[in-house]
Amino acid sequence: MSDHPAHLVILPVLAPFVAAVLLLALRDLPMAARRWIATLSVLVQIAIAVALLMTVAGGEILVYRLGDWPAPWGIVLVADRLAAWLMLTTTLLALFAVIYAGDGTDRQGRHFHVLFQMQLFGIAMAFLTGDLFNLFVAFEILLIASYGLLLHGGGPARVRGGLHYVILNLIGSTLFLFAAGLIYASLGTLNMADIARQAATVAPENLGLARAGGLLLFAVFALKAALLPLFLWLPGAYANTTAPVAALFAIMTKVGAYALLRADTLLFGPDSGALAGLYEAWRLPLALATLAAGMIGALAAPNLARMAAWLVIASVGLLLTAFSADTAGIAAGLYYLPHSTFAAALLFLLAEAFKRRRPVSADFFRSERDMPRHALWGGLFFFAAVAATGLPPLSGFLAKFMILRAASDAPAIIWVAILLAALVGTVALARAGSALFFSTRTVESLPPGAPALLVDQHPGEAADPPTGPRELTAILGLVGLILALTLAAGPAANFADTIALQLSAPELYIHAVLGGSEE
Repeated sequence: MSDHPAHLVILPVLAPFVAAVLLLALRDLPMAARRWIATLSVLVQIAIAVALLMTVAGGEILVYRLGDWPAPWGIVLVADRLAAWLMLTTTLLALFAVIYAGDGTDRQGRHFHVLFQMQLFGIAMAFLTGDLFNLFVAFEILLIASYGLLLHGGGPARVRGGLHYVILNLIGSTLFLFAAGLIYASLGTLNMADIARQAATVAPENLGLARAGGLLLFAVFALKAALLPLFLWLPGAYANTTAPVAALFAIMTKVGAYALLRADTLLFGPDSGALAGLYEAWRLPLALATLAAGMIGALAAPNLARMAAWLVIASVGLLLTAFSADTAGIAAGLYYLPHSTFAAALLFLLAEAFKRRRPVSADFFRSERDMPRHALWGGLFFFAAVAATGLPPLSGFLAKFMILRAASDAPAIIWVAILLAALVGTVALARAGSALFFSTRTVESLPPGAPALLVDQHPGEAADPPTGPRELTAILGLVGLILALTLAAGPAANFADTIALQLSAPELYIHAVLGGSEE
């Protein structure tokens, strides 16, 4: 393995960190200049993610040893197909989130772009680290940056949602430390590849400690992924923050799902002896329950932003249901992952666009303005609804078809749950569209919790705010990503298959990280 490709692994971590430091140092620059720096940084990160994906596409696993310390003694960054796929998804999402923020959101508080880049720094570290303690550090960076972003702009609703978010995640951080301590005490290592190797030969007297540590890890990752019953922090936090922040946070639950997948296939994979399949009894029931709860929450949601938050929860349930199947199910889930991320982000941005155009009811499902004349926004909402519910012909339908096909030999409850969830989601979004676009009644009263943005004139006479180029560029960009994923379904699904095949052979990861090192 040449030095040049190996150094490519650290660039997705360095690029946002350097950008954050630069933006902090140049905080007195005009906002326009800071926006250009932030956007250019994300474009550079996309280029790095593409280069990384092309480098590992053939099956090579790149390992970067910080300080040139050999594993398992030193910290390593590892890039395989899975990490590169998720890095590309993250950076593409971040591009349109940062573009949208330039429409004025970034002026609502200080250091928006610094926190945004630090968020990307933490996400990149989480996807690329090969060390369990370094994963804890990545989660802490995510927590600090995301808390600042959640509160950006202030307001009691954001503070309340952010408080629930940070308290529960601090509890998760504490559990993570306990889990890491138990695993180190029982296996003598925190390097992921070495954990997988040591788990196969764990001593009987240490088996209980190792199991306890592994199950605590499951609880931590389930909290990050917003699995039932640990998802209650998400709707309030995501629905009350700014639109570009909520759009970026669409990938945050996928970090937890990634950690569960990595732990399930590597740390406690089929070759892990008595620890093999540690999560098997918990994963599928909780995934199905999360899918059901997410769709019920979406059906009961009073406004579009909160509905989008509940759909994020439902997408995690469907994703982990797919991951609970065999290799074909994991491949289907990995194709579904970017689609669900882009669709949720699109709904969050549309919710903000509707708030700007409905000064009394915002994005709440109440009649206010004569919305049918908004052909552009009606068309964009229809596209987003089709994408979010998985109706044909978009990539969500293709992903659900792949998941159902992978579950052909699974219990029938999986089929029933997925199809019923799709039906409930269709009903929920049809109801939302009807309230937003297909009623000309005037508003009679403000919905509970709606902002009191009353105007003197009749709501139907209020002038539309101008559509900013950044607003439309970001929304159409996400539409383009979903269309691209649909049109390139064959190559994307094939690549997802190769990711799943690589995950099914954890010895490749272990050998790349540890090589021929002695036990």
